[in-house]
Amino acid sequence: MGGVGDTPHIEPIVRFFSAAGCACAGYFGPMAVFAEGTPCWVDVTLDDLEAGKRFYGSLFGWTFADAGGVTRSPSVNALSDGRKVAALAPKSDGRMPTAWGVYFATDDVVAFAAKVRAAGGQLLTEPVAVEPLGAMAVAADPNGGVFGLWQAGTHSGFEKRDEPGSFCWAEVYTHDKELIDPFYETVFGFEGHTQDDAGVDFRTWSPAGTEPGPETAIGGRSVMSDAFPVEMPDHFLVYFVVESCDGAVEATKRLGGRVQLPPVDTPFGRIAVLVDNQGATFAILAESEKI
Repeated sequence: MGGVGDTPHIEPIVRFFSAAGCACAGYFGPMAVFAEGTPCWVDVTLDDLEAGKRFYGSLFGWTFADAGGVTRSPSVNALSDGRKVAALAPKSDGRMPTAWGVYFATDDVVAFAAKVRAAGGQLLTEPVAVEPLGAMAVAADPNGGVFGLWQAGTHSGFEKRDEPGSFCWAEVYTHDKELIDPFYETVFGFEGHTQDDAGVDFRTWSPAGTEPGPETAIGGRSVMSDAFPVEMPDHFLVYFVVESCDGAVEATKRLGGRVQLPPVDTPFGRIAVLVDNQGATFAILAESEKI
């Protein structure tokens, strides 16, 4: 549901993980039910589903299972240690981007979609039931950043996260923070906290009712600098935990992907931004490689 740019990602990423000690890991713990407005699922849309299964199966050790539902879906769930961590979906239209996207939990997708529209966002996919799994919508913020909404049925979302082979963090990159910050903090109720580091325009988001800051953050916002192409749209970047950052980078290259941001150390661990062999961008964090 979005793309990502070149190595300018490095500065806000490194500054955040330095300050936070990787607050993204461990905030939720092993949960099956997700609070309103928090990330609960990720998926990637691909031209070639079988090639995607080979790539991510080799990279993350994922296995795959039918996504289920009353109407048989062409999508597959990715499993890590037998637990659901993501979905891979074939494009229904060749014009769709090849991209990872994040879904936010809601108890009422219709009401939440109305809030998105009232705040200046748009609905790319109106709320629709995916029985018996749940209900979903796909939306865009006022500057075009795309995200999903998910109302749980039999599928609540991640069965594993913040562990190797699973999701840990998402952040939106924008050209216009004055437009975007009020949108997410109004619609989602996020408590915002701007990093104090000079020269870095990065803001973390914590769930409503919590003390904002790195310790409670569940996502963030970064401003795209002049180093990013002007034509690059707003987008979300999704992170996965890996055992070895360098090992995952080498595996990505061996599997036909490429490296957008080479491995870099932070006080918590080691991170990199990668592109799969079909063009979808994602980030990795090796929590075990502390310095």
